[in-house]
Amino acid sequence: MKHFAFAALLLLAIPAYAAPGSGQGSVFDSRAELAPQGRIDDAVFRRWKALGIQPAAPCSDHVFLRRAYLDLIGTIPTAQEVRRFLGDKSADKRRALVERLLAREEFADYWAMKWGDLLRVKAEFPINLWPNAVQAYHRWIRTSIKDSLPYDRFARELLTSSGSNFRVGPVNFYRAVQTKEPQALAKAVALLFLGERVEKWDKARLDSMAAFFSCVGYKKTLEWKEEIVFFDTVKAAKDAEAGAFKTAAFPDGAPAKLSPDKDPREVFADWLITPQNPWFTRNIANRVWSWFLGRGIIHEPDDIRPDNPPANPELLDVLQKELVAAKYDLKHLFRLILTSATYQLSSVPRSVHPDALAQFACHPVRRLEAEVLADALCQITGTTEEYSSAIPEPFTFIPEHNRSIALADGSITSSFLELFGRPPRDTGLESERTNDPTPPQRLHLLNSSHVHQKLERSAKLRPLFSDTRRDLRSAATELYLTIVSRFPTDEELATVEAYSKGEETKGPNALLDLAWALVNSTEFLYRH
Repeated sequence: MKHFAFAALLLLAIPAYAAPGSGQGSVFDSRAELAPQGRIDDAVFRRWKALGIQPAAPCSDHVFLRRAYLDLIGTIPTAQEVRRFLGDKSADKRRALVERLLAREEFADYWAMKWGDLLRVKAEFPINLWPNAVQAYHRWIRTSIKDSLPYDRFARELLTSSGSNFRVGPVNFYRAVQTKEPQALAKAVALLFLGERVEKWDKARLDSMAAFFSCVGYKKTLEWKEEIVFFDTVKAAKDAEAGAFKTAAFPDGAPAKLSPDKDPREVFADWLITPQNPWFTRNIANRVWSWFLGRGIIHEPDDIRPDNPPANPELLDVLQKELVAAKYDLKHLFRLILTSATYQLSSVPRSVHPDALAQFACHPVRRLEAEVLADALCQITGTTEEYSSAIPEPFTFIPEHNRSIALADGSITSSFLELFGRPPRDTGLESERTNDPTPPQRLHLLNSSHVHQKLERSAKLRPLFSDTRRDLRSAATELYLTIVSRFPTDEELATVEAYSKGEETKGPNALLDLAWALVNSTEFLYRH
């Protein structure tokens, strides 16, 4: 197909990333001076200086715009939003943009999706929450994010709630584990709230923590698939009499005092969320950093252990103190990170130092998540996506206009989402989501009727393709703004004009091929 030929021509015209250490810039770089903006940058800059690492240049405005949109709301900006931001000459426009994005509805949708992965929000096998419970669970997660529920309260409600899985959303935390054994519950708690994998613990340590979850009871009701999660006082009395409570100990080794008249989950939550406990704060501060910078200060973010030290202990300490001072308001940490000079670095590296990546000396290039990519294609073309569930039950019908990032249930999916690495939500591990490109993905984007029809039959793009009276440069500019969120360079426009002079590619054909090529470009498919 001719699209392949044009894609090759276009990729030659797109400004390439400069080689590390070359000193060459690109459209992704800004000419602004790199200067620290706060305590985060102070810690990072000191580490660069100590190691002799040259950081990347600050990123350009259009790069920051697209990056902030994708990182905060999982959505690409529209052409109008790009023009408005790039035309804004105010000095604090980046900070103002962050505030606007934090207030948008898509913020709650996108972050509910991310937490849904970690909390295993899934109706069917092997989690088996069931559709009604998934809706209650997702609604609680999304509402907590929208209302800025402090993270310590978020954790406490997940750990201590009791009630119907259909009506009290957070109780599904205890049902989203594949077995109800106390050791399995302890494993899920350690992974989520401590960032530790208990497979590397000795049995005695795991059993000591499991004692806090040995009295979680489950009771069915007359309503189909409803279940009550509760503190089983009968089991607690038996455990106390048998001396089982005497083995309880916190993950730091300190013994716990349990009694049959108080839910052991509350004792554990009291220990966990106190600001004096560095385990809790360290884990979430490290996770948040990894979500925005592509890797944790401790990497992987859910594999914290003594022999996996932080790459920059001072930076992690700064994040922890900021979070405690903000009373566990995660949005505060989001603001600090996105307005830091470190976050706003270009993705074009300037250093070949072996520790440059681990020390965040340039912004990582990361492929869009499956849901974000699906929504971006629909937004560009004005089309919709079809979703389905292997087992049709209540709440499994999803209207086509529904956005992928807003899907509550991990069991409801599409062939596109499956192909592009949407996680099955079975383990709660960050690594369950795979964003590495594969040959089938490339073939789908280049040669599938699914993507081709979205472009060719797009009611949104058709006027642009069919208006042959429109100036070619103007139309091409609109496509660049819509798809890759920037104005094209003169070199790129010259490539489009040269291509359009062919007999088979005049007018609308050239513009359709341009849209196809841009959708297949690394610049569109990746965060940068």
